[in-house]
Amino acid sequence: MMKEICAALEDIAEVVDYLEAVLPASCIVFLRGDLAAGKTTLTQAIAKAKGIASEVTSPTFTLQQCYGTHEGKMLYHYDLYRLEHEAFMQLGLFEEFEKEGWHMVEWGSDTLKAFLEGVGYRVATIDIEPAGNARNYRIEH
Repeated sequence: MMKEICAALEDIAEVVDYLEAVLPASCIVFLRGDLAAGKTTLTQAIAKAKGIASEVTSPTFTLQQCYGTHEGKMLYHYDLYRLEHEAFMQLGLFEEFEKEGWHMVEWGSDTLKAFLEGVGYRVATIDIEPAGNARNYRIEH
């Protein structure tokens, strides 16, 4: 299913509400867009909606950040910008997708997405494009 939402930063809750309504409690979400498109900003909004109080930053140098709520719900955030598929697999990060929660993947390759779908994961994709003072979110799930 495909859905497009155009939202300014102050209306990003509309995107988050839609995701909460259509995505399962555990899922993998590929975030795609150019530098500064709003991938981390969307992840921050999702974390806030899930009740995560800690600061959410891009895991550019750590590759993965894990955030939890008081209820034990988890949000995982990955930045794979400099990481090839083979290196991702060798680091054992693939096994992280077994953990319950939402897995937000920035800069995930088409190879990784095809692999995940090939082994049975359902992967949602959100393409983010600037549109003036807003962003177009093209959500495929």
